[in-house]
Amino acid sequence: MNFSLFFVHSAWVTVAFAIFLPTLVSAATPPKAQNSSSSVQIPDRLNPNPNPLQFPTKPEEVKIQGTVPISLAQALELAKRNNRDLQVAILQLERSRSVVREAQAALFPTLGLNSSVTNSGNGFSNNSSQANSSQNNTSFNGSAQLNYNLYTSGNRQATIRAAEEQLRVDQLNVESQSLTISLNATTQYYDLQQADQQVRINQSAVINAQASLRDTQAREQAGVGTRFDVLQAQVNLANAQQQLTNAISQQQIARRQLATLLSLSQSVDISASDPVQLAGLWPQTVEQSIVQAFQNRPELQQYLGQRNISEQQRRQALSQLGPQVSLVGNYNLLDRYNDGVSITDGYSAGIQGNLTLFDGGVAKARADQSRADIAIAESQFATQRDQIRFDVEQYYAQLQSNLNNVQTSSVALNQAREALNLARLRFQAGVGTQTEVIDAENDLTRAEGNRVAAILDYNRALANLQRSVTSRASR
Repeated sequence: MNFSLFFVHSAWVTVAFAIFLPTLVSAATPPKAQNSSSSVQIPDRLNPNPNPLQFPTKPEEVKIQGTVPISLAQALELAKRNNRDLQVAILQLERSRSVVREAQAALFPTLGLNSSVTNSGNGFSNNSSQANSSQNNTSFNGSAQLNYNLYTSGNRQATIRAAEEQLRVDQLNVESQSLTISLNATTQYYDLQQADQQVRINQSAVINAQASLRDTQAREQAGVGTRFDVLQAQVNLANAQQQLTNAISQQQIARRQLATLLSLSQSVDISASDPVQLAGLWPQTVEQSIVQAFQNRPELQQYLGQRNISEQQRRQALSQLGPQVSLVGNYNLLDRYNDGVSITDGYSAGIQGNLTLFDGGVAKARADQSRADIAIAESQFATQRDQIRFDVEQYYAQLQSNLNNVQTSSVALNQAREALNLARLRFQAGVGTQTEVIDAENDLTRAEGNRVAAILDYNRALANLQRSVTSRASR
């Protein structure tokens, strides 16, 4: 009788980014190589309570005690260590390993022991001592049973292989969950970077608006400005302050969202320590990326695994219509005390066979259900394959467009800064208007925001493309 264990070894192709874009934007510098997980240092105060059933009951237990800046590498390491969804996937994998061991137990015989000590005699209503003495007896009875299924019409092999395929599916699920969580941590880290930059940009806008208001008030006091210019500057300052307030709120939300994903301590907050910069270039063509995605994506292998499980379940169902042959052995031991007879024993051994002639169509109906499950898994495989291609093409197109946007927004930012300086000089010289200054300040704010958004949108597209192709298990 042959049986085999299927071990999953996924070949992950690591794509090295050797080309970076330091010249596209003034603040962009080539990213450093990411440290390995073992070398990433995590502050102890970020680690959550090891008790998953912790239930804070006091306000001070959930009060934020401080903010810790973390890098993207630290965020990915924390997600790998703490994320609850990944931990559940790992536990499901351990459960499947136990199911395989349970199924493989059918390859061995079962052995059981039974024993009893019995005292028997006449009823209590019989007062005859002679009768009591002649009828009362104590006996010991023991037996051992051995059972082994010699032939199961393929049921045993199908059960083992179905369990092994489920183990393979759960191993792939751990890989898929790890990739998805890494992607979520990466994109949410970029969201936090963008929220931080929006606060910085709006703070600069408030400072610029305050400077413009001081200039207009000074010109009004000198008699060369108007009250209308002052009112315009005041309105512009109020709008900038309102946008700053909203940006601070979005920053707090982004921090807590990432902290929730990383399952951090209840009393700590985080901020992004990495500078906003381009993450790198994608070295492959879209066609190469699609083929690599087909080879690497664990979701496709999961659907194939589900198909194989349904096939084994079909065989299990049909095996109920075949003969079942088992080996049965039994050994008995009997001893009646004080009867003058020594211990008696005996044994029996034989082969039992069973064949179901008619089950009302139950086995065939179950086999038909499994055939339908096979067709469903095949259809889902095709759907997932098409979705993978679309994902690669979508993020590849976004990557190219965002790269162009980075270049365009960098030029626009320099032009907006120059335009604001000229507008202020014209206003101070009396040949420009306060409206021109306000418009130039707003243009500069938008240009800074567009530049940050272009860089981070590019990084998000790159992270999504890496996930779609699964070129790296972690960043």
